[in-house]
Amino acid sequence: MVPFTNLLAFALAALVLIAVPGPSVLFVIGRSLALGRKGGLLSVLGNALGMVPQITAVALGLGAVLAQSIVLFTIIKFAGAAYLVYLGVQAIRHRGGRSTAAGPAPSRSMWRLIREGFIVGASNPKSIVFFVAVLPQFVEYSSGSIPLQLAELGAVFLTIALISDSIWAVAAGTARQWFARSPRRISTLGATGGVMMIGLGGTLALTGTKS
Repeated sequence: MVPFTNLLAFALAALVLIAVPGPSVLFVIGRSLALGRKGGLLSVLGNALGMVPQITAVALGLGAVLAQSIVLFTIIKFAGAAYLVYLGVQAIRHRGGRSTAAGPAPSRSMWRLIREGFIVGASNPKSIVFFVAVLPQFVEYSSGSIPLQLAELGAVFLTIALISDSIWAVAAGTARQWFARSPRRISTLGATGGVMMIGLGGTLALTGTKS
């Protein structure tokens, strides 16, 4: 078990890092603007689930190998960036689809929305580097059970991320409901969400290059 003081210090550090808008927040806002609150919240859930394999890899000692491999890191980075661009293009293409103030548009299945969020979360190279670099700093090595401690820290991070990203999703989705009163406004808003995801994909592809 992680000592309480270490756990509290990590929770505070994670809260500060998560509260600052980053790739995950921009992704959630873009999805919520394009799909509404339900789509945004399901994307948040999928994004968080996508980080579970990363935390598991770090706990098992595989995260460092991945983070230090130029080839693997680059493949994951560009795959994730390309998928974000794809989601952005889809949001723009379907911006004029069926929409109501109460639900997402276009209509998509719950599992599809979760799956799309999962792929984005799992292929985010920045979170892999974060987990590899930060989680071990809060482990008490004299207490043993290092993989379990790393998993506990990861669970704390995911819980805070879920709460924070959900707030962003609700806020952006609520704003979308107001825009939904006008077909022209909702079309523009859907396109804006798509452009945000395309821009985020391009940014991730051009930054954080391993050398």
